[in-house]
Amino acid sequence: MPNNRMNKTIAGYHLLMILSAVDFRISANEDSVIRQYLVQEFPFHVNLDREMEIISNLHPDQWEGHFLKAMDDFYDDATEEERKSLIKFAIRLAKADHVITKEENYFLNMLFDNWEAA
Repeated sequence: MPNNRMNKTIAGYHLLMILSAVDFRISANEDSVIRQYLVQEFPFHVNLDREMEIISNLHPDQWEGHFLKAMDDFYDDATEEERKSLIKFAIRLAKADHVITKEENYFLNMLFDNWEAA
């Protein structure tokens, strides 16, 4: 896991991608939610190949640590409103396939527990 800090938009992308992966299946609806996030956060086209490579090279036992790092990086740069917006995207993502798995719930709770307490 790289030690370099992510900006909030990239950190948000990492959070959503990991959340979409924790149940080991990504639906078209989940992909759509991530695309909506990208359109909102990146009004111009960006190449996310490097970010996708970082995420796809993580083993499932590394997801939680990377998720926590991305949460911290996002939190450091984001306003309360931006954090609330990302949480809404995360909830929509988890609900996109009409099933919130225990893994998705666990990662959502990390967002709530860490950001709501701050």
